[in-house]
Amino acid sequence: MKSNLLTRGVLMTAVSTLAITLTACGSDDSSDSSASADTSSMESSEATESSAMPMSDEPFGAGCSAVPTEGEGSFTGMTDDPVATAASNNPALSTLVQAVTAANLGDTLNTTDDITVLAPANPAFEAVPADALNGLLADTAMLTTVLTHHVIPGRLTPEELAGTHTTLNNDEVTIEGSGENFTIAGEGTVVGMEASVICGNVQTANATVYIIDQVLKPAGM
Repeated sequence: MKSNLLTRGVLMTAVSTLAITLTACGSDDSSDSSASADTSSMESSEATESSAMPMSDEPFGAGCSAVPTEGEGSFTGMTDDPVATAASNNPALSTLVQAVTAANLGDTLNTTDDITVLAPANPAFEAVPADALNGLLADTAMLTTVLTHHVIPGRLTPEELAGTHTTLNNDEVTIEGSGENFTIAGEGTVVGMEASVICGNVQTANATVYIIDQVLKPAGM
């Protein structure tokens, strides 16, 4: 009898120990699984937030490849000059400079502190029919209206760019998007095609420049 009781006691102790061990293992697996799920959720959230934000404070966009890599027309060279002068050194903006000169706006742009310029690149002007473009360049009053529609008071960072802004022409321009992708609806451009920022966050001495691929149309044009 004593031998049987002793054997049963040993077996019950072993079963109890095994049950406790299995319970502890199950708890650890559940904790690990929960921690893994939380980590995955955080990583997913961080990836989403990262994709919505510019990669750095440097200029961004595929069109930046058209900007010289050195000299006064480079990103570094442009930072020391006011915006009209900086643009005149950048071959990607030569038609815009021609228009600014025709409208006698160079000094105004150079001496106005803290502005944001939506600068049409050369292909943006090439998209405008030649007769319409030549007529615009010959009409100083209308040209001034068009160009000042591309200028917004205040230096807008990429985080501040989206929204409806009052321009120096005293009308409004609406920019949509976030991160490094910004657009202006086709109804707001001369040729009726959506405009995109192709090289953004370009710094000059008195302005932040966003190079775009269409010429914008002011209200009433």
